[in-house]
Amino acid sequence: FILSAANASAGRLDGKMREKTLTMDTLNPQVKAVEYAVRGPIVLKAGEIERYLEEGGTKPFSEVIKANIGDAHAMGQQPITFLRQVVALCTFPELMDSPSFPEDAKWRARRILQGCGGHSLGSYSASPGVECIRKDIAAYIEQRDEGVPSDWENIYLTTGASDGIMTILRLLVSGKDSSRTGVMIPIPQYPLYSAAISEMDAVQVNYYLDEDNCWALDINELHRAYQAAKQHCQPRVICIINPGNPTGQVQSKKCIEEVLHFAYEENLFVMSDEVYQDNVYAPDCQFHSFKKVLYEMGPEYFSSVELVSFHSTSKGYTGECGFRGGYMEVINMDPEVKAQLVKLLSVRLCPPLAGQAAMDVIVNPPQPEEHTFKQFHQEKSSVLGALAEKAKLTEQILNSVPGIKCNPVQGSMYAFPRIFIPPKAVEEAKALGMQPDMLYCLRLLEETGICVVPGSGFGQKDRTYHFRMTILPSIEKLNVLLGKVRDFHISFLKEYSGLEWDEI
Repeated sequence: FILSAANASAGRLDGKMREKTLTMDTLNPQVKAVEYAVRGPIVLKAGEIERYLEEGGTKPFSEVIKANIGDAHAMGQQPITFLRQVVALCTFPELMDSPSFPEDAKWRARRILQGCGGHSLGSYSASPGVECIRKDIAAYIEQRDEGVPSDWENIYLTTGASDGIMTILRLLVSGKDSSRTGVMIPIPQYPLYSAAISEMDAVQVNYYLDEDNCWALDINELHRAYQAAKQHCQPRVICIINPGNPTGQVQSKKCIEEVLHFAYEENLFVMSDEVYQDNVYAPDCQFHSFKKVLYEMGPEYFSSVELVSFHSTSKGYTGECGFRGGYMEVINMDPEVKAQLVKLLSVRLCPPLAGQAAMDVIVNPPQPEEHTFKQFHQEKSSVLGALAEKAKLTEQILNSVPGIKCNPVQGSMYAFPRIFIPPKAVEEAKALGMQPDMLYCLRLLEETGICVVPGSGFGQKDRTYHFRMTILPSIEKLNVLLGKVRDFHISFLKEYSGLEWDEI
């Protein structure tokens, strides 16, 4: 029979409407449970306002400043020349004949291409990554950790650190009811973790960082969280983000030792998110890798504690988010489980080759004797120096505002200030069915064009309110942003507290 075009376009057959197979009722319930605050409702609203301004609409501001996500290049940070040169040569090898490219970049590109099928970035690599890049990463880790051995066969290239984190969690999550895997995560946390836990139907076990002690990790809080969780699940893994996101702290060596001892005693698998290891600004702070500290604790620990650490091209001084490059180093994983890991990675074929090449440059940068070193060092120092300056500026200006308290931004790319929200505003938010800090951040966006993320999207102690903002905008734009936050907050307090300026 002939189905009319009208009926076909309407999805009708003999006048009956075909029901959709996938609806909200049939959707995987774990997907519905996933939330990801840094690209959530605030960001959607920011996009609407941007389009409104582009179409000629008027607001009390001329642009939206997106301080919601750690996207360095979107905020104006310039690429590191040497990294882009190597990736460009790998992508278009005909440029090897160009005198515009330094020999230091050319030999790196040739080496990477020799490890690729058909000497092309367009080929698949082995699922764990290009072998020479894995070897360069192992050499980098040994140098970073002052001689602690690293086996390149324990290195796996990933599509950004997020891909590696999700993969390892898939290996760890199992069980039902009270035997379900419990995943210990810091609160506040980067919402990748809570989203992954929801998607996999694992149990989120919160341990709270100590805001009054610059977001330090308290070993007593780990014990409390672990013992409470054992009543309804089986805690099997602990996740640490160091330097912290969203909290910007750098954990001390003593703190890391306590975490590793705790993991040893309670037989926990350790996941160490170290993507901000180059982003340390406070002069009294230093990055300590979990692997190096574990090694220094002695062979009893180093030979037994299961540890996976993660790094990425997206942060540091390069900020190359779009390449989606990253790696993980796996320590003390059961050999049979490691075979399952390789199987899981094989299903995805391989990470992007351009991202692998970018990761290689980060772990194998120009050396002092090379022609390109001076420019590379200047660019790297400029980026990190500017971030350190912006970290201090952010802390100082926010702490000058009545009703805002901001811990020192010791590392990473974010501030997570605590904000006082008057009871009247809390009640209004409740009536609107939203968190008080969501109301605050929406008002901030609509009145100033500043896009930040409410602290409730990362987790926080009851009756405390925060927002996360990046420190990535230029100094000039950051000054504008912080000034607008200051003025808005004072106006917000006056509106909801009924106080005059001299009372605040």
